[in-house]
Amino acid sequence: MPELPEVEALVRFLDDRATGHAVVAADVAQIAALKTFDPPVTALVGRVVAGARRHGKWLDVVLARASADGPAEPDDELHLVFHLARGGWLRWSEKVPTTPVRPRLGGGGGGKVAALALRVRLDDGSGFDLTEAGTRKRLAVHVVRDPGEVHAIATLGVEPLDAAFTPDVLAGLMAARNQQVKGLLRDQSSIAGIGNAYSDDILHAARTSPFKLTRSFTPDEVARVHAAVGEVLGEAVAAASGRPAAELKDAKRAGMRVHGRTGLPCPVCGDEVREVNFADRSLQYCATCQTGGQVLADRRLSRLLK
Repeated sequence: MPELPEVEALVRFLDDRATGHAVVAADVAQIAALKTFDPPVTALVGRVVAGARRHGKWLDVVLARASADGPAEPDDELHLVFHLARGGWLRWSEKVPTTPVRPRLGGGGGGKVAALALRVRLDDGSGFDLTEAGTRKRLAVHVVRDPGEVHAIATLGVEPLDAAFTPDVLAGLMAARNQQVKGLLRDQSSIAGIGNAYSDDILHAARTSPFKLTRSFTPDEVARVHAAVGEVLGEAVAAASGRPAAELKDAKRAGMRVHGRTGLPCPVCGDEVREVNFADRSLQYCATCQTGGQVLADRRLSRLLK
């Protein structure tokens, strides 16, 4: 699943490449991916891309009325906002196919091939496809007048790379409810943009067990997690910046410290990176760096470390 660094890179790419170009076609291929009906997707046609933004893991393409249609009104923008979920991706092309897109009710692709969900073509022939692989279709596309109309965006927590995210803010989030620290980092209503992968690497950098309960953290430990958030995400954003969309997934995998590296040596101490599996995901950690050498039981009901 793309997280804050990859989404930020996609936003910067779209902002640089698409801004100023008019939409000449917006075609839905996967009807289930479209979560709104008013305004319709066809309302995007003829509008000009005014920029791209990020809200947590959500991408927001801002579309203004073309100047030839008269002076723009303050509330006249439309927003194409989308969440790529686990199997979704944005594929940019300098020459988008002009063949008609046939809407489908089912998932398509058989779960193995990335299926087209939405195609947007710009006035210079370029544009992008939103695709989704896998059998569990969670890609979400909204056309709205205000991103706040999307509940998941309206309820996002603090942006972890903003100045507003201070050690005191993190301490308040930790004290609000006693939960596993990994769960807090992944909770989008608390901290926006961090998912399974970067929470693993943040906790490794902070030398903290993923199962440590938030109310057990000392001020020094809170400060250590806060610093790790900035360090890990900042490095990942810098590494992803400027890369084309096609390279971002490989760049993310190559830059991970422990996530997705089960069985490989820890880059800090050389111990084996270990894994805990859950129903639909897994986490990776280093026992030497994070749990005082204790190996976490690889089952959902394992005893949690304090």
